[in-house]
Amino acid sequence: MGLLAAAAAAVAASPVGAQTDVKFALDWKFEGPSAPYFVAIDKGYYKAEGLNVTIDSGPGSVAGIARIAAGTYPIGFFDINSLVKFRDQNPDKKVQAVLMIYDKPAFAIGTTAKTGIVKPKDLEGRVLGAPTADGAFAQWKAFVKENGIDESKVKIENVGFPVREPMLAEGKVDAITGFSFSMYYNLLQKGLKPEDIKTMLMADYGLVLYGNAIMVNPDYAKANPKVVASFVRGTINRARPAENVAARQLRDAVGEGQWFWRCRHGAARQIDRPDRADLRLQKATDGRGHLHQRVSAAGLRTKAVSHRGSFSILVPPTRHIQ
Repeated sequence: MGLLAAAAAAVAASPVGAQTDVKFALDWKFEGPSAPYFVAIDKGYYKAEGLNVTIDSGPGSVAGIARIAAGTYPIGFFDINSLVKFRDQNPDKKVQAVLMIYDKPAFAIGTTAKTGIVKPKDLEGRVLGAPTADGAFAQWKAFVKENGIDESKVKIENVGFPVREPMLAEGKVDAITGFSFSMYYNLLQKGLKPEDIKTMLMADYGLVLYGNAIMVNPDYAKANPKVVASFVRGTINRARPAENVAARQLRDAVGEGQWFWRCRHGAARQIDRPDRADLRLQKATDGRGHLHQRVSAAGLRTKAVSHRGSFSILVPPTRHIQ
């Protein structure tokens, strides 16, 4: 029985009896999008599935996916676009996505009102601050192509993550790349007013992209299909932003004010229509369109990336997850 067949069959099975320890890796810090998993712990949803889940913050999707491939973590939450690139560069490492979480990724261009930048073409003649390892900057080539930007007219300045928002706030760069909710919150912390912060979601400007997904180590999933299915089921049933503001562990991790803002402005924006039982389960046709844009714009080494290789999405029947 294949990985997906085993996991899909296990979705219908009863929750595992004994509590199974599961280490779950996030892509980044404790921010709004991680709230559903803390809710599932706080309210016992994973426990009801027989799981004792612990959550660790992460170093970013690129390094995080490598940890899943190495078996350091069995399950994680990472960017699907980074997975495509990882699989292209490491065809022998079979990390797979089993549940799409973001319909619309948070990749964005952040700027301030005083720059006058309101559309992609306005970036010409400006300085763009972008960390080399930034997931949003990885989409820059595709963003340029889709919006007819003359790339030669945009000066790219390699900046570190810690100084990205400070440099924008101080006017040392005209715009930055990053996750919309992270940039917005960090700029507020630098004293900018909400009306002075402007973001352009790349998905609103021609990029047909999905975002983060639940990913697994296939060897682990093959050996523990019920555990993977139980994690998926616990996540699907309770990933609702209205509940997420009750996540005590996330609040304790980042502080009261940060907890509320990050939950409200992070999770709700990226998990679109969370009341749907299938919660962003990706269709194969959408995946092919996504891959075509990724391959053509990002210059991937493999011209025909296997749909099943990176986009093996578990689609548990609705009747089994309600």
